[in-house]
Amino acid sequence: MTMLQSILTAALLLCVSSSEDFDWSKKERTPFYYGTFPTGFSWGAGTSAYQTEGAWNIDGKGISIWDAFVHKKGTIQSNDTGDSSCEGYYKFKEDINLMKDMKLNHYRFSISWPRILPSGLKSDHINEKGIKYYDDLINLLLDNKLTPVVTLYHWDLPQILQEKYGGWQNGSLVKYFNDFANLCFERFGNRVKYWVTFSNPWSVAVEGYETGEHAPGLKLKGVGAYKAAHNIIKAHATVWHTYDLQWRSRQKGFVGISLTADWGEPVDVTNQRDIEAAERYLQFHLGWFAAPVFHGDYPQVMKDYIGRKSGQQGLGASRLPVFSPEEKSHNKGTCDFLGLGHFTTRYVTQKNYPSGLGDSYFSDRDLAELVDPQWPDPGSEWLYSVPWGFRRLLNFVKTHYGNPMIYVTENGISEKMLCTDLCDDWRMQYFKDYINEMLKAIKDGVNVKGYTAWSLLDNFEWDEGYTERFGLFYVDFRNKNKPRYPKASVQYYKRIISSNGFPNQREVESWKRKAIETCSSSNQLLAAARRKSQENQEHAGMQKSWPVHDEV
Repeated sequence: MTMLQSILTAALLLCVSSSEDFDWSKKERTPFYYGTFPTGFSWGAGTSAYQTEGAWNIDGKGISIWDAFVHKKGTIQSNDTGDSSCEGYYKFKEDINLMKDMKLNHYRFSISWPRILPSGLKSDHINEKGIKYYDDLINLLLDNKLTPVVTLYHWDLPQILQEKYGGWQNGSLVKYFNDFANLCFERFGNRVKYWVTFSNPWSVAVEGYETGEHAPGLKLKGVGAYKAAHNIIKAHATVWHTYDLQWRSRQKGFVGISLTADWGEPVDVTNQRDIEAAERYLQFHLGWFAAPVFHGDYPQVMKDYIGRKSGQQGLGASRLPVFSPEEKSHNKGTCDFLGLGHFTTRYVTQKNYPSGLGDSYFSDRDLAELVDPQWPDPGSEWLYSVPWGFRRLLNFVKTHYGNPMIYVTENGISEKMLCTDLCDDWRMQYFKDYINEMLKAIKDGVNVKGYTAWSLLDNFEWDEGYTERFGLFYVDFRNKNKPRYPKASVQYYKRIISSNGFPNQREVESWKRKAIETCSSSNQLLAAARRKSQENQEHAGMQKSWPVHDEV
């Protein structure tokens, strides 16, 4: 892969605070920019274990909180499960061929904790079949000149740790996660140089322990999310130090965290209350995790607001846990790179929530989120295409966290469609516009080193099941073989990669037309496969309905 070691060695020096102030009045909505990315920029695509692997109870794998959660009726759209999902456990060789054909530089995937430690504990049992699966995956990636970018935690906690300890509510998980990470460094670290500790811990905390939309499905309003986040931050820092002390000198790799955040734009950029509300929105989302990792402690605005509301509710202490001086020192600077996930933007304005309404992460923020009805929306209830927000977010990170090295770890758009259409012009437009805003941010001086399209495949989309599709490749989930079909966006993204950006208007304008031509034949292939499958099912049904007369 083209991530240059000599550039990356500057990573530790970049984890410093910045004295700059973000300029909220600067609109930065400029025309499309034709130009290319720096030499060595890395292009990739991503997936996660639970969303794609399937094989949920195969070859000694333990049960995860998502296995338990999806098997409760009514928790997931259409009662879908990830039991088989994309069958990635069996089809990874085919998927690597797809990546190779796209000319990707890197592939981001996650290791399933319960697949290699079924009970969650290293001291109990190591599942060597699980280790072999990831060994084979990593080796084949490297054989095909694809750099593995490995996430240690993409939400699939071993269920036993949830039942026995209460999951991320319990500080014991810091040690258990460190043991798991240490095992991964030991077994895979001679080949893996890019590690992501946690993927989108905001979702783990808020949707897992506050709203209950995600596994483990707990609704501990006003306290659960803060407690989970506190232990996750400590776990991240502990793993970073473990790598730094025990493995870095030998393996020469890098450890970061992937934080997903929407951009928050003030409704009125001349209104100080709206500006403060937008800043609060970002601090309660991105800053909640980024501030401890870069500066050691939570954003001051979180401490102020949650502390004040806790006092108004008659509590003796803030609902936001406190880091000791030693923990702040332990947290600070635990980033070799910042993984940044980004999908969409919200307008933000001030809104007061009286403390008498009860505890809630959302009401603690005293703000309202709004969308512009004119923003493009291909069907998902939350994801609007607002490209200019991406450049704003990248500049915000540069300003607040000392211009760290950034890898975009997730960016993409989904669709909800009753009919199948592989000619996904809205996704091509989304990639074109968002990647171009990222290029503008690099021109602004933001230190972005790589980009990961989300996602390689249509996959199990958490509480939405299979109703929402993010993939570059369409997966036919109705077919037990889970065949993959390229959407038009595959060809489009491939052309961005081969050009390392957007060379000139004439060439870029031809990309979409050429991609649409190729997807038409893919549509025909998929339709033919569907017809054949239906005919086979009908034929099997007819055979079952015919009476059978045994010969005497």
